[in-house]
Amino acid sequence: MEQKKLALVGCGFLGNIIADAYTAGLLEGYRLVGAYSRTAAKTAAVAEKAGCKACASLDELLALAPDYVAEAASVQMVKEMALPVLRHGANLVLLSIGALADAPFRAEVEAAARANSAKVHIASGAVGGFDVLRTVTLMAQAQKLPETAGIVTHKGPQSLQNTPVFEGRLLTDAEESRVLSGTAADAIAVLPAKVNVAVAASLATTGPDSATAQIFSVPGFAGDDHCITAEIDGVKATVDIYSRTAEIAGWSVVSLLRNLAAPIMF
Repeated sequence: MEQKKLALVGCGFLGNIIADAYTAGLLEGYRLVGAYSRTAAKTAAVAEKAGCKACASLDELLALAPDYVAEAASVQMVKEMALPVLRHGANLVLLSIGALADAPFRAEVEAAARANSAKVHIASGAVGGFDVLRTVTLMAQAQKLPETAGIVTHKGPQSLQNTPVFEGRLLTDAEESRVLSGTAADAIAVLPAKVNVAVAASLATTGPDSATAQIFSVPGFAGDDHCITAEIDGVKATVDIYSRTAEIAGWSVVSLLRNLAAPIMF
């Protein structure tokens, strides 16, 4: 089987999970050709470990003509790289899904993908169940049924520090507090680095401007718990995932890439 050329953008914690999976032989069907991040030392470390080229710029990475570019960086990086990647005809595996909450940018991404026969694959990140969520929404659209969809997230107060929703009292409160309530689009505007999951859930259902998002601060809680619901008359889908660290997000990229290369896809 001909190997597809894979490039990696983002060489931090999540990028290293993808690189480690590659070196462990878990990404058969791919050849990692290059890595790029804003930090040269991190890029060099990943490249040395994975036996690929350390690239100093996105242009240098794209000159390697990758078939797939896996992103494990940030919303801002996605906004800088998505269109150039797609215009090079490469498929994009996206982890920082919050970038797509920007409707005009999302429209540009869709247009670039179509024009260059490329695909944007959304990794499940810290959640899953996108197939059943999309199915409920399709049923709603086809049968012209009203649909309610949203996500409720519980976090420890420490993880909310240095964000606009943090208050000192959260560290000493005895009971949970709701710190954000609105749409997924509202959430990404307030917490751009914290709500990729909310945006992913909204894109799989009723959209960032319609799907609701709530975040609760829970005393003594470690990690994140995300409960996503999509409901129409006669059907209700609920996906509830807890993870103590962000590690599952990196592995979701590995899982997606393996699925794309597999003879039987899930």
